Amino acid sequence: MGRTNKTEEGRGDLLFLFAVILLAGLGLVFVYSASCYNAGVRYGDEFFFFKKQLIGFCIGLVCMVAVSFLPYERLRKGGLPALILSLVLLALVFVPGLGKSNYGATRWIGFGSFTIQPSEIAKYGFVMFTAAYFAKDPGRMRGFKGILPVLLAGLSVCVLIMLEPNMSVTMCVGAIMLGMIFLSGVSPKTLLAICIPVLVLVPVLIIAEPYRLKRLSAYLDPWASPRGEGYQLIQSLYALGNGGFFGVGLFHSRQKLRFLPFAESDFILSVIAEETGFLGVLLLFLLIGFVVWRGFRIARGCRDLYGYMLVSGITLAFAVQSVLNALVVSGTIPPTGLPLPLISAGNTSLIVTMTGMGVVYGASRHKEGASPHKIYR
Repeated sequence: MGRTNKTEEGRGDLLFLFAVILLAGLGLVFVYSASCYNAGVRYGDEFFFFKKQLIGFCIGLVCMVAVSFLPYERLRKGGLPALILSLVLLALVFVPGLGKSNYGATRWIGFGSFTIQPSEIAKYGFVMFTAAYFAKDPGRMRGFKGILPVLLAGLSVCVLIMLEPNMSVTMCVGAIMLGMIFLSGVSPKTLLAICIPVLVLVPVLIIAEPYRLKRLSAYLDPWASPRGEGYQLIQSLYALGNGGFFGVGLFHSRQKLRFLPFAESDFILSVIAEETGFLGVLLLFLLIGFVVWRGFRIARGCRDLYGYMLVSGITLAFAVQSVLNALVVSGTIPPTGLPLPLISAGNTSLIVTMTGMGVVYGASRHKEGASPHKIYR
């Protein structure tokens, strides 16, 4: 019996691995469906975005498998370097010649035809730093002074991302920061002292930039500017409404016919809803929820605080971004650019997310003899 258990643990959480690969595979299908018409018109090749996504999927799969063989403890020393690398990459976005702009935002680093989005890397760099920092001295989480370096690191990442500008990813990193501080076992009093200033800061940031006020106005009443700021949300709502319960059928979306901007990336969920209906979206988010549940389950089974924090942080980043994307396309929060992880077009997001999931799966493979980790508040 003991030998059997050891073999099962050595294989890791295969259900988690299968669910992640299935989500990324579904992403390939929906990226093709959402982009085929636009790609045919713009590039003369309806498979243009699909081919790019397929390359990202293959690279991400290789990275995920390779990382899963690496015991997660070896990543501990890379916490600070990962944070520094993230900050450097975010700063390089603003270097003339390196930074690439699109639709008024500079969010990419370009080397010829090759581009990367540093903010996608920075989320996980911050997670690695935070996990290593708290694991080095768990007593740090008992007071505000000990948490201060994590706050400064998170705010540094947020400021650089916000300057791109990219409010959505800024919110995502902020939520990950607060979530990891909570998961570390900090006292409710300290957590409240951190959350209140952050919540106060959000409206200040919105008021500070005119374009954010326009987006807020479009969120409150998109029909006030149906050809301007409200256009994208209106087209997204058309897609959601047209899908009904069962959808119009795979590959038969009308809104992807160049009515809905960013149909293959930030608003791919709208196309999925139109083609597969409420039932399809429900099944998709049940699968996403399954990945999140198994991820936190793996985290709880880690044998040390570092593994718990690292796996929890990666899982939290995936969960937060998925929820925020759904809230944006449904008009629940102001529209802003944020991909649906593992699904939306974008190689940086796909490769980095799959690599992170490889770390989570690897943690499930390297926990023989582990006792469930417990947090004591």
